Amino acid sequence: MSIHPTAVVDKSARIADDAEVGPYSFIGPQVVVGPGCRIDHHVNIEKLTSIGQGTHVWPFASLGSDPQDLKFGGEETRLEIGQKVQIREFVTVNRGTHHGGGVTRVGDHCMLMAYSHVAHDCQLGEHVIMANAATLAGHVVIEDHVGLGGLVAVHQFTRIGRHCFVGGLSGVSVDLPPFCLCEGNRAKTHGLNIVGLRRAGFSPEVLEALKLAYKIVFRTRTPLAKALEQVEGEVPDLPEVRHFVQFIRGSERGVAR
Repeated sequence: MSIHPTAVVDKSARIADDAEVGPYSFIGPQVVVGPGCRIDHHVNIEKLTSIGQGTHVWPFASLGSDPQDLKFGGEETRLEIGQKVQIREFVTVNRGTHHGGGVTRVGDHCMLMAYSHVAHDCQLGEHVIMANAATLAGHVVIEDHVGLGGLVAVHQFTRIGRHCFVGGLSGVSVDLPPFCLCEGNRAKTHGLNIVGLRRAGFSPEVLEALKLAYKIVFRTRTPLAKALEQVEGEVPDLPEVRHFVQFIRGSERGVAR
């Protein structure tokens, strides 16, 4: 264990033997820092936060602070950060709230670039990338392999489906469907995220099926419920197509079309 003499570590915190804590960092009550983690100088990890193996936190990040929610009454809530997450300079991630489930989660292999913000009760999947100053309001759900461009702002209770890419400066106020490329204020779909899907290794069969599903839902005037039924009847029954349909059908805020 390497803890700089100027770091302040609460006696209830648990630091793995091979973790590093840099100068002037603060590790608060009931914080768990996993094996191989690196906490750089001037990092604040307030309390009730767990950080998974191999995660690196850059200077001036603030993790596990109280939620910015007027209904928060000081109850014990948590922040859970996965393995091999990169948290860059000045990132802020708040703990959850009692009425929102009590836990904010950041999945494995995420990258939160400088000045990005994850609010209370957000649930981030794996391999999520938030570019500089991207901001999530409370209760946002981000599925796996989502990319958010710089200065993207996401409304509370919004969902973004897996392998979706959101262009910079977008304002997201409704759900964004999986596998799509979205952009604008307010953000709309502009086709499939073809480049991202190819890089992720999606087969030509899956890409063709998703293209057809996208065309039926977003490029016709068919009412949404009937369009989804048409997809189920005409598009090959692949897991990705089923997820596309189920995500849209399960939307409570509405989906950007």
